[in-house]
Amino acid sequence: MSIWWSLHLRREAASIPLARRLLLGTMETAGVDPDISFDLCVALSEACANAVEHGGGQGAGGASAVYRVTAYLDGEKCRIEVADSGPGFPARHGGRCAHAMPQAGPTDESGRGLCLIEQLADHVQFDNRPGRGAVVSFDKVLKWREDALLKVS
Repeated sequence: MSIWWSLHLRREAASIPLARRLLLGTMETAGVDPDISFDLCVALSEACANAVEHGGGQGAGGASAVYRVTAYLDGEKCRIEVADSGPGFPARHGGRCAHAMPQAGPTDESGRGLCLIEQLADHVQFDNRPGRGAVVSFDKVLKWREDALLKVS
């Protein structure tokens, strides 16, 4: 058995807890280990915050632009994608965060999210879609509780 869902959310800070709660509820119900669930929820929050902050301007008619969150859980891993309609990642990004992005200072209030995602997930990919925004995709191998619904035997 596998589970997947996709959300189209307004590019507003209030949308971030909604995505996080849906992911957490899905993982709790399926029986994912709480430590893995926590890591994925933090990574999702950071990816959503990045889409909200950098994901583009106003939509048609002055309405807030949207971003999309998709999550796939199967017996082995969870894959999450957050796609926005913004300008994309800087050309210098190109891969591993620690090597490509400037380090945030100790008093900076932002600039750590993408690096944090890389630390919490097993595999991370940052893609630009020319003229259509950016996509942050990340995977994590799942661990299961004993009573898990999707547990691989």
